[in-house]
Amino acid sequence: MAARTALLLLLGVAGAGPAPAQASRGDREPVYRECLTHCERRNCSGPGLRHFRSHQPLYMSLTGWTCRDECKYECMWLTVGLYVQEGYKVPQFHGKEPASAFASFLNGIANLVMLNRYKAAVPRSSPMYHTCIAFAWVSLNAWFWSTVFHTRETNLTEKMDYFCASAVILHSVYLCCVRTLGLKRPAFATAIGIFLLLFLACHVSYLTLVRFDYGYNMVANVVIGLLNLLWWLGWCMRNQQRLPYVWKCVAVVLLLQALALLELLDFPPLLWVFDAHAIWHISTIPVNILFYSFLVDDSLYLLKANSIIKID
Repeated sequence: MAARTALLLLLGVAGAGPAPAQASRGDREPVYRECLTHCERRNCSGPGLRHFRSHQPLYMSLTGWTCRDECKYECMWLTVGLYVQEGYKVPQFHGKEPASAFASFLNGIANLVMLNRYKAAVPRSSPMYHTCIAFAWVSLNAWFWSTVFHTRETNLTEKMDYFCASAVILHSVYLCCVRTLGLKRPAFATAIGIFLLLFLACHVSYLTLVRFDYGYNMVANVVIGLLNLLWWLGWCMRNQQRLPYVWKCVAVVLLLQALALLELLDFPPLLWVFDAHAIWHISTIPVNILFYSFLVDDSLYLLKANSIIKID
């Protein structure tokens, strides 16, 4: 289940969340814009630019950090300092988010560790084995692009972050479909899988070739996320007596909704590093681990149940 499912659902229901294409309030502040114009004029051409390039660390060069990015960074902290000095609420800025990038990286590591544990604990003959493995790789890909996007925000990395997050949500729907209906009706699960792939292809094509509509992307993900959420939760409620481990899946669903509230909070970053978005990313790490634990328990249960049926 994608960590962003509940976030998208909650944001859609609440009608909150600025479109990523719009500038943050901090980016529109006159002090910030004046500082940025002056800095670029002084440092990003002629001798100033040559000096910047000659003194730029290799790791910053490899991530595509430009002179303009450096000016944005310096002017952001100048503006923040003025706001703090005058006692005003610190505005939010766009740009690199090292805490969110690191948290996304940790989520990816957690997914990789749990993928290996799943493969070690669950035999390949388990009915859900291949579907769960595919879901793990789709999730790993999404966390990779989330890490890249928060490290270096460009049109490409932003789109990959959005598209891969949508892929995780759709694959979670497919995972739920296979688990609840597809084991007895494989043709139905295959049809649903093909439909979801076609939907993802059309979704990505529209946003890439026609226009990147943030409103449409949000609505599409909210609808799919709502379906995913209710489907999993409904199945868990029906099987909680028969399958005692489903509490893990219920906890994941409810925790994701609760943690999504962090995205609606607006407060200065803790230690000027951990903003609400970064804290949300960090909080999803144990939730992801818990969901993989559920997948292990469920896959082993299905393997045992399938063996009993064959013996009978």
